[in-house]
Amino acid sequence: MPHAFQQSVITEFRANAGKVGGPFEGADLLLLTTTGARSGKPHTTPLGYVRDGRRLLVVGSNLGAPLHPDWYRNLLARPAVTVELGDEEFESLAVPAEGARRDELFARVVAEAPGYADYQDATDRVLPVVVLERPDPDAAVPAITSLAGKLVETHTWLRAQLRHVHAETEAHFAARGDRGAHDAPAPGLGLQIRQRCLAFCQALEFHHTAEDGHLFPAMEGHHPRLGRVFDRLREEHRSIGAVQSALAALLADVAVAEPDRFRAELTRMTEELTAHLDYEEEHLLPLLAGVPWPPAAAS
Repeated sequence: MPHAFQQSVITEFRANAGKVGGPFEGADLLLLTTTGARSGKPHTTPLGYVRDGRRLLVVGSNLGAPLHPDWYRNLLARPAVTVELGDEEFESLAVPAEGARRDELFARVVAEAPGYADYQDATDRVLPVVVLERPDPDAAVPAITSLAGKLVETHTWLRAQLRHVHAETEAHFAARGDRGAHDAPAPGLGLQIRQRCLAFCQALEFHHTAEDGHLFPAMEGHHPRLGRVFDRLREEHRSIGAVQSALAALLADVAVAEPDRFRAELTRMTEELTAHLDYEEEHLLPLLAGVPWPPAAAS
């Protein structure tokens, strides 16, 4: 899709709550914003989609071209994406389906949009089917009024994502141990584990960078007596960063090549990060409870 035309579709989509005319009139369309694998910049792409329950399915057809589209390569490198659907916008984890599950979902897509079968016939590559989860509409979102509440929200998300990765990894290894050699899953870890863990690693890096660059220096100015606390927190950031780098290196290949090493590094991450978050909350939450969130706009 030429850039100028694509931008016109994006503009019309946002101006009309997801409705566009021309060749996309009446089509189910969403906007997917990925982060550039190399540039780190946001890229928004209009895509057709098919609903599968509360999930949304998008296909990396690239009109049957021999290479995957840029947006697909982006989400493999940075799985956290933003989805715009009509007047709804939400963050999602993009997970390509694999094996028989991919074939099942592709058949589901083709049943509603037969043109994707033509795109598959036009290329030797297997068109990827990407699953985008929508947020639970019944999930309660607590009001956050202080910086302490914001810190707890971030820590809660990190803990939950780490538990999910750990549980899925242990389930994978249990399946390998319980089944015979012919029935065991492939020695890799699968894209579900990879995408979730990679998103966790990237969010953790962003959080710790923000703390080191902004939160800790600002707090030290008001609480110089806590210098040893901040020194310890920074040192723990460096130690956890080394584990995160090791995990990210293992996840660089879509088919995680060393699952046993990944499992060991994940266990190390769980132990070190859990202790770090507990210590940080013990010492910082009382100080942040009186700091309003969101911060007041400068006059």
